[in-house]
Amino acid sequence: QVQLVESGGGLVQAGGSLRLSCAASGRTFSRYFMGWFRQAPGKEREFVAAISWSGSTTYYGDSVKGRFTISRDNAKNTVYLQMNSLKPEDTAVYYCAAGGSAMATMRRNYDYWGQGTQVTVSS
Repeated sequence: QVQLVESGGGLVQAGGSLRLSCAASGRTFSRYFMGWFRQAPGKEREFVAAISWSGSTTYYGDSVKGRFTISRDNAKNTVYLQMNSLKPEDTAVYYCAAGGSAMATMRRNYDYWGQGTQVTVSS
């Protein structure tokens, strides 16, 4: 039994920045790929970013490339998502996930999920 807990969500104006954190408990996830997904009301959950256990490999969704940065601190078993130049279209519930590496951009690659944190970007 493991838990992933997201934090750092909130309300921000367009063009602003926000940093999300995801902390794992129950066991360590140093060798797991960690990912971020998001889901807006009435829409499918979409891939945002993923990072390998060492941090040497990262993936980004096309809609956030160049604006968001994923990183991790294995000593703290925590993954971060730095979000810059935020747009109203980024408004969604953001979910943290842990899993394998074969399909790092796919939802089915991940075994564990957090409950999500709300990010709202105003015009």
